[in-house]
Amino acid sequence: MLQQTQVATVLPYYARFMESFPNVQELATADEQVLLSHWEGLGYYRRARSLHAAAKLIVADHGGEFPLQFDQVLALPGVGRYTAGAILSISDGQKQPILEGNTQRVFSRWIALRGTPVDTANNRLLWQVAEKMLPRKDAGTFNQAAMELGALVCTPKGPSCHECPVASACCAHQAGLEQDIPGKVTRVTYEDRTEYVMVVQKPAKKEGRRSLHGAENTAKAHSQQQQFLVRPLPEGGRWAGLWDFPRTTQASLGSIAEAATQLSAEVGVNLVPGIRLTKIKHAVTKYRISLQVYQADLLDTHDKPGKPWKYVSLADLEGMPMSVTGRKIVKILSEDSQLRLPMS
Repeated sequence: MLQQTQVATVLPYYARFMESFPNVQELATADEQVLLSHWEGLGYYRRARSLHAAAKLIVADHGGEFPLQFDQVLALPGVGRYTAGAILSISDGQKQPILEGNTQRVFSRWIALRGTPVDTANNRLLWQVAEKMLPRKDAGTFNQAAMELGALVCTPKGPSCHECPVASACCAHQAGLEQDIPGKVTRVTYEDRTEYVMVVQKPAKKEGRRSLHGAENTAKAHSQQQQFLVRPLPEGGRWAGLWDFPRTTQASLGSIAEAATQLSAEVGVNLVPGIRLTKIKHAVTKYRISLQVYQADLLDTHDKPGKPWKYVSLADLEGMPMSVTGRKIVKILSEDSQLRLPMS
């Protein structure tokens, strides 16, 4: 959970997660949809799926006990060199180096490394430094201290060298280069794009005329039973395993008409866009996305969407794992349950 996510954000998720999955056996046998629901909002959902796969492997191949051999830990899904080293040094006291954002900066300044630390040769050198720096005992405490030093003192900008316990041995500080090292990492160039969501409500059955009182009761019941078209997102794509409304994700589109054509083909029915419900701005990988959310109807109300599309009630959507933007759309629909009530 802490990979690419701040501690303050993780804490409540961790507490709920451990309450539901207190041991590796519980995690291994958990339903993936339940697991993803616990992860909803943390992003990078591949981490949750890797964690699930790792738990299954630990139960199947290691008798439910976390392995303590470096190669076996490295073989677990979602575990890289840094994670394996951190786990084994902190939990088992093994003499394993780690290198992540904070320690990368600390060690770069320690040896006054010129050039970017993510360069292959420089990164290899920093791993060697991280290994050479380890004490004979209690490598886990040292690794945690190095990370903490980078997080609180040896910060990216304006490092507090006057507070640093190892400033006298820091080559960058001695040379007055602490503001220039580490070298600048190439920043991601974000690309603006427009994507579309079409909110399709299940067509209501036509009924005969009824009294005003009867119509009000029917409207109230209908608002509680509204169903909307969603599907589980496929493997290999964005937010795999989560549920979502019809949405364009493969390219930036110029109009809702283009989106309707594309999504009609994906859903297997002809969709007719209606009013725009909202616009949501968010970012995914290298894209800054303007998400245009439209209400939509079926051209022929007798048409049925193809699999795996299905109509799901708002109540059911509340308990299904969704992306942050998908959850925002559900909230909008829940707050405005009178969106499209058919009144005779």
